Amino acid sequence: MSAALPEYYFRVRENGAAVFRIDTDNRQRRIEMDQIAVINIRNGEVKPHGQRTLTEADKAEISRWMDARKALLAQRDIDDIHRTVDHLNLTTQWAQSKATEAQLDEVTDSLLLAMHDLRSVLVRKKADRMSKE
Repeated sequence: MSAALPEYYFRVRENGAAVFRIDTDNRQRRIEMDQIAVINIRNGEVKPHGQRTLTEADKAEISRWMDARKALLAQRDIDDIHRTVDHLNLTTQWAQSKATEAQLDEVTDSLLLAMHDLRSVLVRKKADRMSKE
Protein backbone atom coordinates (compact mmCIF):
# COMPACT_ATOMS: atom_id res chain seq x y z
CA MET A 1 0.00 0.00 0.00
CA SER A 2 1.37 3.42 -0.88
CA ALA A 3 2.13 5.91 1.89
CA ALA A 4 -0.24 8.57 0.61
CA LEU A 5 -3.90 7.66 0.53
CA PRO A 6 -6.44 9.49 -1.62
CA GLU A 7 -8.69 12.00 0.10
CA TYR A 8 -11.84 10.24 -1.15
CA TYR A 9 -12.91 6.64 -1.63
CA PHE A 10 -15.79 5.62 -3.90
CA ARG A 11 -17.42 2.28 -3.10
CA VAL A 12 -19.06 1.28 -6.36
CA ARG A 13 -22.69 0.20 -6.14
CA GLU A 14 -25.18 -1.01 -8.73
CA ASN A 15 -26.27 2.46 -9.86
CA GLY A 16 -23.45 4.62 -8.57
CA ALA A 17 -21.35 4.76 -5.43
CA ALA A 18 -21.11 5.54 -1.77
CA VAL A 19 -18.57 8.33 -1.22
CA PHE A 20 -16.22 8.35 1.77
CA ARG A 21 -13.71 10.91 2.97
CA ILE A 22 -10.50 9.23 4.12
CA ASP A 23 -8.92 10.41 7.36
CA THR A 24 -5.60 9.25 8.79
CA ASP A 25 -4.93 12.33 10.92
CA ASN A 26 -5.80 10.79 14.25
CA ARG A 27 -3.82 9.64 17.27
CA GLN A 28 -3.81 5.98 16.32
CA ARG A 29 -2.99 6.68 12.62
CA ARG A 30 -5.87 4.40 11.72
CA ILE A 31 -7.64 4.80 8.44
CA GLU A 32 -11.09 6.20 9.06
CA MET A 33 -13.66 6.30 6.30
CA ASP A 34 -16.44 8.80 6.87
CA GLN A 35 -19.35 8.41 4.45
CA ILE A 36 -20.27 11.80 3.02
CA ALA A 37 -22.66 11.03 0.15
CA VAL A 38 -24.40 8.54 -2.11
CA ILE A 39 -24.27 8.95 -5.89
CA ASN A 40 -26.77 7.76 -8.48
CA ILE A 41 -24.80 7.65 -11.73
CA ARG A 42 -27.87 7.13 -13.92
CA ASN A 43 -29.67 10.34 -13.00
CA GLY A 44 -26.69 12.32 -11.67
CA GLU A 45 -28.19 12.67 -8.21
CA VAL A 46 -25.83 13.26 -5.28
CA LYS A 47 -27.35 12.87 -1.82
CA PRO A 48 -25.32 14.04 1.17
CA HIS A 49 -25.16 11.37 3.87
CA GLY A 50 -27.10 12.18 7.02
CA GLN A 51 -27.10 15.86 7.95
CA ARG A 52 -23.84 16.49 6.10
CA THR A 53 -23.25 19.50 3.85
CA LEU A 54 -20.86 18.86 0.98
CA THR A 55 -17.99 21.28 0.46
CA GLU A 56 -17.06 22.66 -2.96
CA ALA A 57 -14.04 20.32 -2.92
CA ASP A 58 -16.35 17.37 -2.19
CA LYS A 59 -18.65 18.35 -5.05
CA ALA A 60 -15.75 18.84 -7.47
CA GLU A 61 -14.24 15.45 -6.66
CA ILE A 62 -17.61 13.72 -6.91
CA SER A 63 -18.25 15.37 -10.27
CA ARG A 64 -14.81 14.36 -11.53
CA TRP A 65 -15.38 10.76 -10.40
CA MET A 66 -18.84 10.64 -12.01
CA ASP A 67 -17.44 11.85 -15.35
CA ALA A 68 -14.64 9.28 -15.23
CA ARG A 69 -17.05 6.51 -14.20
CA LYS A 70 -19.48 7.30 -17.03
CA ALA A 71 -16.61 7.20 -19.53
CA LEU A 72 -15.41 3.86 -18.15
CA LEU A 73 -18.90 2.35 -18.30
CA ALA A 74 -19.36 3.57 -21.89
CA GLN A 75 -16.00 2.04 -22.83
CA ARG A 76 -17.01 -1.26 -21.21
CA ASP A 77 -20.34 -1.25 -23.09
CA ILE A 78 -18.69 -0.98 -26.50
CA ASP A 79 -16.07 -3.54 -25.50
CA ASP A 80 -18.88 -5.95 -24.55
CA ILE A 81 -20.43 -5.46 -27.99
CA HIS A 82 -17.12 -6.24 -29.72
CA ARG A 83 -16.89 -9.39 -27.60
CA THR A 84 -20.44 -10.28 -28.63
CA VAL A 85 -19.44 -10.10 -32.29
CA ASP A 86 -16.54 -12.45 -31.52
CA HIS A 87 -18.90 -14.80 -29.65
CA LEU A 88 -21.32 -14.82 -32.58
CA ASN A 89 -18.47 -15.78 -34.89
CA LEU A 90 -17.33 -18.51 -32.50
CA THR A 91 -20.92 -19.74 -32.21
CA THR A 92 -21.20 -19.93 -35.99
CA GLN A 93 -18.01 -21.97 -36.16
CA TRP A 94 -19.23 -24.23 -33.34
CA ALA A 95 -22.61 -24.77 -35.04
CA GLN A 96 -20.93 -25.59 -38.33
CA SER A 97 -18.18 -27.86 -37.10
CA LYS A 98 -18.73 -29.20 -33.57
CA ALA A 99 -22.36 -29.03 -32.49
CA THR A 100 -24.38 -32.19 -32.16
CA GLU A 101 -27.97 -32.37 -33.31
CA ALA A 102 -29.14 -32.38 -29.70
CA GLN A 103 -27.11 -29.26 -28.91
CA LEU A 104 -28.46 -27.49 -31.98
CA ASP A 105 -32.01 -28.46 -31.03
CA GLU A 106 -31.41 -26.95 -27.59
CA VAL A 107 -30.22 -23.53 -28.78
CA THR A 108 -31.48 -22.93 -32.32
CA ASP A 109 -34.85 -21.31 -31.55
CA SER A 110 -33.52 -18.95 -28.88
CA LEU A 111 -30.55 -17.97 -31.05
CA LEU A 112 -32.74 -17.36 -34.09
CA LEU A 113 -35.17 -15.20 -32.12
CA ALA A 114 -32.38 -13.19 -30.48
CA MET A 115 -30.64 -12.67 -33.82
CA HIS A 116 -33.91 -11.71 -35.53
CA ASP A 117 -34.65 -9.19 -32.77
CA LEU A 118 -31.12 -7.74 -32.99
CA ARG A 119 -31.27 -7.56 -36.79
CA SER A 120 -34.64 -5.76 -36.68
CA VAL A 121 -33.34 -3.14 -34.27
CA LEU A 122 -30.09 -2.62 -36.20
CA VAL A 123 -31.89 -2.26 -39.54
CA ARG A 124 -34.40 0.22 -38.08
CA LYS A 125 -31.65 2.28 -36.41
CA LYS A 126 -29.57 2.33 -39.58
CA ALA A 127 -32.60 3.43 -41.63
CA ASP A 128 -33.23 6.23 -39.09
CA ARG A 129 -29.62 7.40 -39.37
CA MET A 130 -29.71 7.29 -43.17
CA SER A 131 -32.96 9.26 -43.34
CA LYS A 132 -31.40 12.04 -41.22
CA GLU A 133 -28.51 12.43 -43.68
